[in-house]
Amino acid sequence: MEALARPATDLYINRELSQLEFNKRVFAQALDQAIPLLERLRFLCITCTNLDEFFEIRVAALKQHVEIGAPAPGPEKLPASVVLEALHQELLGLVKQQYQLLNDVLLPELAEAGINFLRPGDQTAEQKTWLRRYFLEQVVPVLSPLTFDPSRPFPKILNKSLNFIIRLHGEDAFGRMRHRGMVQAPRSLPRIIRLPEELSSPGAHDYVFLSSIIKDHIDELFPGLDVSGCYQFRVTRNSNLYVDDEEVQDLVHALEGQLEASRYGAAVRIEVSHECPEDLQEFLLDHFQLDRNDMYLVEGPVNLNRLATICDIEDQPDLSYPLFTQGRPPELRSKENIFELLAKKNVLLHHPYHSFSPTIDFIKAASRDPNVLAIKITLYRTGPGSPIVDHLVAAARSGKEVTVIIELMARFDEAANISLANRLQEAGAQVVYGLVGYKTHAKMALVVRREGDELKRYVHLGTGNYHHATSRVYTDYGYLSSSQRLGEDVHKMFLQLTSLTEARGLKRMLASPFSLYDALIRKIQRETEIARSGDDGRIIVKVNSLNEVGIVDALYEASAAGVQVDLIIRGICTLRPGVPGLSENIRVRSIVGRFLEHSRVYYFGNNGDGEFYCSSADWMERNLFHRNESCFQISQKAMKKQIMSDLELFLADNCQAWVLHGDGSYERLQPGKAAPVRAQAEFLRQLAAPS
Repeated sequence: MEALARPATDLYINRELSQLEFNKRVFAQALDQAIPLLERLRFLCITCTNLDEFFEIRVAALKQHVEIGAPAPGPEKLPASVVLEALHQELLGLVKQQYQLLNDVLLPELAEAGINFLRPGDQTAEQKTWLRRYFLEQVVPVLSPLTFDPSRPFPKILNKSLNFIIRLHGEDAFGRMRHRGMVQAPRSLPRIIRLPEELSSPGAHDYVFLSSIIKDHIDELFPGLDVSGCYQFRVTRNSNLYVDDEEVQDLVHALEGQLEASRYGAAVRIEVSHECPEDLQEFLLDHFQLDRNDMYLVEGPVNLNRLATICDIEDQPDLSYPLFTQGRPPELRSKENIFELLAKKNVLLHHPYHSFSPTIDFIKAASRDPNVLAIKITLYRTGPGSPIVDHLVAAARSGKEVTVIIELMARFDEAANISLANRLQEAGAQVVYGLVGYKTHAKMALVVRREGDELKRYVHLGTGNYHHATSRVYTDYGYLSSSQRLGEDVHKMFLQLTSLTEARGLKRMLASPFSLYDALIRKIQRETEIARSGDDGRIIVKVNSLNEVGIVDALYEASAAGVQVDLIIRGICTLRPGVPGLSENIRVRSIVGRFLEHSRVYYFGNNGDGEFYCSSADWMERNLFHRNESCFQISQKAMKKQIMSDLELFLADNCQAWVLHGDGSYERLQPGKAAPVRAQAEFLRQLAAPS
């Protein structure tokens, strides 16, 4: 295709810049006055958390590419330093906007709603007295103020911890001059302190940041010395975990070592109070071996995501999204035994509008049913207090064969998953770890049940994790079935994960890293040939991210042939849509709303005989080549009709949809004179239980 002879920078959007664009869309939610106030605050906190991970993983990797002289990842082959500079300019503006929104909009509006964050000048004498006593009784006993000299070097600073650099004058008790000190705020201390009701304004809740309390009383930590300045700072470190799959002998032991090391990985960013003098800024940059571009001066707390605490403890319904009760498909509203029900009919769940309880009940019933012989499941993220894990433990203790594939290298959940594995093993479950270099990201459960003289398989397949908490805020599909062909496929998939043999001869499923990518290319090419023959080629895809070059190029060719391609991509998209001579027939939109769009659905028109697939896999290089992923076909007419209706609703959304332009920028759609369409609100209306 001649169009693909263009320079790579004209064909593909840089992945890191695309990821940052997604965070801007999340930040736009915090700016949206139509969203309840505490939810806007929560969205602001989410942007902070997202940026933390962005620096810990993506920026850290780019810095390593600079060190070794390698280009940035991606087909554009841009110098890593060029990408870092472009990111820095974008990030400067975003961080400035974050704090302007907090200080000029959200805090004043919160105060109007009776949620006050007190500055020293706002505090009454009684409040000051209470805060000083709190400092002396609750804070001082766990602080260890430090000063520096050649025998007392600058201490190690934990990743993302709250710290203070302090300017000192005078001699210490040993007759030595002191110029700088430091205080680390222990993680055991709450970052936001709520004043007693009797000391708060009438009808209001008053709060104070821990950073303010420490700063206001810092001189009491250095008696005999003159404290002339106290400035908060926070360091973000490289949190990538590196495990050599050829050298590692014990994955758990290796990961535990890496987790400890990552707490003190190479510094990649430092956030510092905007009041900090230039010489102390330079001191910090020099110590952490950072450049000026790695420093972000902030006008407020250095860790905005701590404000999310307020969203959870403030009980003001008018400041939050309306509560809703999750629904159930009609067939699951009876008290019929789940296995008897599935023997007659398959079930499609659409979370969070549908409850996750049927999935939990499925595992619970399997753990208690005397006819169930075995349960197999993949666990990527489960969350604390997982009821599914409780049922698996109970099943193992009762003598059932329980096999659990646990992905230890689920980013930021590694420690939790190691603990989970130990608990399951102690209960008697067979625990198998994901293969190093090929994460187990598939979402599958298989139940083997004796029914008369036969063994029958029941399955649950999903696009999201077995995590009961995130199932209320992530959109995903879950599928419960007793299809024997599907059960055989899932059985083969588990053999692939335990014995490391390829799952061949799959009838209803596709799998990474073996069959999924080639099948997707073939299906895109089939639509291309359909369009070239004069018929209507059609592709609709909903995923979290798209960056795989082969897929992108195949979509460009499909567009050139006349295939109508709609991509609903929440986050990263490196494809450039709507470019003349390249992608006129491709449209890309991102839905950002109350719930995190997480479901993965692929539709291929197939000349009128449409094919629908749900999957755990995004269209990214890592998912298609370096992960164990599951993809399952939906063949029932009613379910196909439902999923198509869902996709069409996403494509009709004109309130929470952002359209990607060929230059990499996004534009939020406005309904104008048309009737407003909000897909997530409509799903709530259709599927959630009546309130």
